[in-house]
Parts: sequence; structure tokens; C-alpha cells
Amino acid sequence: MAEEKKRQEQDVNQLIKVRREKLANLQEEGHDPFVLTKYDVTNHSQEIKDHFDELEGQDVSVAGRMMQKRVMGKASFCNIQDLQGNIQSYVARDDLGVEEYKAFKKLDIGDIIGLKGKVFKTKTGEISIHATEITLLSKSLQILPEKFHGLTNTDVRYRQRYVDLIMNQEVKDTFIKRSKIISAIRQYLDGEGFMEVETPMLVSNAGGASARPFETHFNALDEDVKLRISLELYLKRLIVGGLERVYEIGRVFRNEGTDTRHNPEFTLMELYQAYTDYYGMMDLSENLYRYVAKTVLGTMQLPYGDVVIDLEKPFERITMLDAVKKYADIDFNEVHTDEEAKALADKHHIEYEERHKKGDILSMFFEEFVEDKLIQPTFVMDHPVEISPLTKRKPDAPEYTERFELFITGREMANAYSELNDPIDQRERFKAQEALLAQGDEEANTTDEDFLNALEIGMPPTGGIGFGIDRMVMLMTNSPAIRDVLLFPTMKSLEK
Repeated sequence: MAEEKKRQEQDVNQLIKVRREKLANLQEEGHDPFVLTKYDVTNHSQEIKDHFDELEGQDVSVAGRMMQKRVMGKASFCNIQDLQGNIQSYVARDDLGVEEYKAFKKLDIGDIIGLKGKVFKTKTGEISIHATEITLLSKSLQILPEKFHGLTNTDVRYRQRYVDLIMNQEVKDTFIKRSKIISAIRQYLDGEGFMEVETPMLVSNAGGASARPFETHFNALDEDVKLRISLELYLKRLIVGGLERVYEIGRVFRNEGTDTRHNPEFTLMELYQAYTDYYGMMDLSENLYRYVAKTVLGTMQLPYGDVVIDLEKPFERITMLDAVKKYADIDFNEVHTDEEAKALADKHHIEYEERHKKGDILSMFFEEFVEDKLIQPTFVMDHPVEISPLTKRKPDAPEYTERFELFITGREMANAYSELNDPIDQRERFKAQEALLAQGDEEANTTDEDFLNALEIGMPPTGGIGFGIDRMVMLMTNSPAIRDVLLFPTMKSLEK
């Protein structure tokens, strides 16, 4: 096995050496491809196929990576891959010229070329280009993965996404869809009167979520700062300022591990709307998901793994209490003290810390027994106050808050509140978070005095929601892992 691998490496090194020699020869002959600065492209591959009736017999100019080449004496075929797909070209010595044809035969798979010619259809019915001119635009000095085995090693795929995009068309399609999904989100929100804004990434106080932040040092001010973990607190300041409907789509950073659902930096979309509540956010969530699916995919029936997610039916709504009762057969209405909750956790082998209260343990039961059962779209409502430091309490049940999380495929897809706008209550919640921080909870919030000052100026009743854009893209592209929808996911350095 080791001998075979060594032999393959030697073969590859020899091929790379030949490519570098070809480049050196081109440069000596005054044909350095890297000197060229532009190439006029008139059409792309799929566009030519879609409009063949109009383009048949017409001159076109395409550019892309040569993925196949079959040399057959005085006539050859090659295949060009561009943004839209690929197209075949017929290359003949009599049309190209003797010297130009000789140069074409020396081209390698992976070289980027420009090709001009007439659109036609072969005897087998394949839409092609009859080449009249070929220009080498960039010489590929590396070897692409072998065609039939492709690039299958996931670690290499994520580290060398540029090769992954070349070799796997479905990967390119995923990221094209991702761009369209984000564009559709903007279209929907802009149509609803929301204003897109930008807020700081470097902050002195990283609040708005339960997560450990990344920390760095700002040399010019000689101050330690953090990378934001959420968009919330600055966007709420804008609601105080009277902007009424705001949203931001941006990167946030959480100093945590990686798995199929988590990456330390990810894309979050948060929006805030004055004069509504978490019910308004539920309606907005349903409508947004439907709009994006219909706009980008043309359907609201989304295949995901071995199930089909139905976005057309009304999303289920259930309280966290009722969800735990339904799936774990445990009624937390009958649990009256923190001690009773801990005894229940012990009985069901739920691990907790001494600082945890009844509401924390209810949430743990939900995570253990319920989350993975919520396959179809489900709003889980009315979370305990202990895990919701920025949320309004329910007037008729102050132990709980007007908060929901949207679950689809057993994953949290969105998190929303009727936002807490009482500055006195908010200060007490921050104090409770500070106490947790002192007890060793690295994900607890710290008091943000400027945010409290903003609340004292006065914030109207407001509904707010955060959407995990990456998880939405996973759902809509049938991707099993978050790394499949991040162009460059976080990877451990190979140098360590």
C-alpha cells in the first residue's frame, strides 16, 4: 500500500514537472498566458443550450476550464466548464491552423481557455461549438482529481473548496442557491418595510446570546474587545432611535466546538419590529420561509434526507411545558421547586450544575427528549425566564417568557422574543447573569450600561427574531452538515 502511494506521488510530481516545462516553453516563445488581462465572453454554456434555435450557426465566445480532451488526428473534441455548466467543442486543424492546432494538443486538463466558434449540433444531437480560435488564458500547474473518482475526501473538499467547486457540480449549485436564498430574504423583508443596517463586530460587551466570545486586543486604544456573538443589542438601540423595522445579515462568532450544526463563525440574520410581539414574529417566520422556498426552489415541499418538509401547512405551535409532557411524559406543572426539578433530573439521568434552577432543568429535558422529534416546522413557545434574559415575561405566568424557537428537522432554525423593554427588569436580569458568570458560567451575559440607558430612554413594544442562515440553507439544499453550506468552514491548521 505504501509503495503504491509512493509510486502515485512520483507520477503526480512528474506530471507537475511536465506542466511547468510547458509553461516555461510558452514563456520563452513569447506566449506567456499570465500576461493576458482580459477576454471578451459573449455567452455561457447553459445559455447557448437554452437558446440553441437562435444561436445555431452564430459566432460565440466562451471561456472556462478545459475538463476533457480527445485528440483524434486532425480533429479533436474538448469540454469547457464555466459558471453555468459545460459545453463540448469540436476542434479541427483545418479550421484552427496547423500551429494553433499543435498548441491546442499541448493543452492540459485544468487549463483555462477562451474559445470562439460557431454553434452547431453534432450527429449524436449534442449542442457544441465548432472552434475557430482558442486562447490559453491561464496555465494549470496542478493536477485535478481523477475524473471518475472525483474529489471525495471531505476534509480535502472543505480545505480546498476551489477544487471541490470545479469537480462537483452539485457543490457549486448549493452555493449558487445560498446566494439566491439570502437575496430572497432581503427581497421579502424590503417588501415588508424593513431597513437593512450594519452594526459593529468588535464590541466591548458581547451580549444578546448565551455563548463564549472570542477576545482580542485593540492596540490603538489599548483595550480588550470581543467579537460579537449576536446582533441583538445594537439593533434594539435602533428601535429606541425610532427606526421601527430593522434587520441585519452578518457574521457572528462563538468560541465553541464544531459539529454538523455548529461552526465558530456563522451567518445570522436578526430583525426587530416595533409594535408587535412574538406572535407577529411567528407569522413573519412562516411567511418568510414560504416566500424563500417558493422563490428559490419553486416549491414548499422540501426533501431533506429521507423525509419531506411541508412548509405549506400551518406550522405547529406548542409550549415547552406541553412538548416535554407530550414527548417525555413529564408534567413540569407538577414540579414546584428547584429541588423537585433536580430530583427529577437525577431520576432521568439528566446532568446539571448546582446553580441550575427549575427553568434550566425544564430546558434540559426539552433538549434531551423533544428536540430531535420536531421534524416538521414547529414553534416551541413560552421558555423559562432563567434561560431568557432579554425576553418579556408572560403576564399570566411570570416564570415563563414570550419566546419561541422554530424547529425543523430536529434543529433550531430561529429564536424569537417579545422583547423585554422594562429597563428595571432588564437590570435585574443582567444581575442574575453576572451571578452566573461569577459561578463559572462562561456563556452568561454581562451588564451593558449603554443598552440599559437606551431602554431608559424608552423602547416601544417590539418583536425580534434571529434566523440561522446556514441552517436555512442546509434545509433548502438538502445538506446534512453546516460545512456543506459554508464556502470556507473553520478547520484545524495542518501545521499543528
